[in-house]
Amino acid sequence: MSDYRQGFQTRRRMGRRYTIGVFSVMALLAGWAWLWHYAAGRTQTVIEGWRVREAKAGRFYACGAQTIGGFPFRFEVNCNKALVQLPHGQPPVEIKAAGALIAAQVYEPTVLTGEFRGPLTIADPGQPPSFIANWTRGGASVSGTPVSPESVSLTFDDAALNRIIGGQQQNYLRAKHVEIDGRMIAGSAAHNPVIEVALKLAATSAPGLHPAAATPIDADITWVLRGLRDFAPKPWRERYRELQAAGGRIDITQARVKQGPTLAVGKGTLSLNANGRLEGQLQVTVAGLEPFLTAIGAQKAVQTSRDMDKVAGALDRLLPGLGNVAREQAAANLSSGINLLGQQTTLEGQQAVTLPLRLSDGAIFLGPIPVGKTPALF
Repeated sequence: MSDYRQGFQTRRRMGRRYTIGVFSVMALLAGWAWLWHYAAGRTQTVIEGWRVREAKAGRFYACGAQTIGGFPFRFEVNCNKALVQLPHGQPPVEIKAAGALIAAQVYEPTVLTGEFRGPLTIADPGQPPSFIANWTRGGASVSGTPVSPESVSLTFDDAALNRIIGGQQQNYLRAKHVEIDGRMIAGSAAHNPVIEVALKLAATSAPGLHPAAATPIDADITWVLRGLRDFAPKPWRERYRELQAAGGRIDITQARVKQGPTLAVGKGTLSLNANGRLEGQLQVTVAGLEPFLTAIGAQKAVQTSRDMDKVAGALDRLLPGLGNVAREQAAANLSSGINLLGQQTTLEGQQAVTLPLRLSDGAIFLGPIPVGKTPALF
């Protein structure tokens, strides 16, 4: 009888433990569900905060259809038929994408990650698309809060951007990989922020920008933007005006660009003048200079430059036709002349030359040779 009673008590204890265990698991699941919904609310608040912040700057975001999920470990917002409107941009623009997925971990609701689905179209408001883009993988990461952003990262693989003219698509840009990372390294969003930006390109060609960019480029460039008053929502043109008025600058701390046989590295400092154009100088080391000069048409630039016109005119007065000979010789000996002007060195095992890359009111000069012009930023 005592054995029966002892067995009964043992079964009661086991039943009690089982019941406690079941209720503990249920309490844990209920607590986790509460935590998920709490974190989901926090994440949604962060997303809405970014949306409100952007709207104040004249950038509007909307979804054709929006769903929320991700339980139990993630919070996800799936946006189909995503729409971005920049009616006050320069120029105004409307962007449409097939969709986007924004997610955050339950335990880290202030870090948002995103995946973008193409195709993406770019158009003037109310007009047919002028550009169409697509990619195999596109993503983003944002850390911080709407009041205190910390970093932003964008990544695209196998990206293609086509321009639409007369209903036909034309190759504008192709890239095996594009990565842009920005982070705040000093100050705060409300007071004198200092921003570091890193750009990485792999096998990127852009014949729509310039014929010289038709050959693929690999690039790794890092720069620091100093002189911003704050990071309050405002158009970039206004932000650049503030930077110029405050004597701000762009410090290029690292630059490596490779295109075909041409390899260049450099660093330096740029600023903005009262016309909104770049001023400053970079010290660059270039290997394989001649193919680059040919690609950008530097020989023609020398032949048609004002200084060459003066020299050729004077020679023609001495002997008709001598000016044209001087033009042809100047173009033919351009690479040799630049190599003589610069400092001879080596770059990654190749013969190279170090010389200044100077910007004056937006005009770009490699040593004495004009190689291009940058647009005004405001």
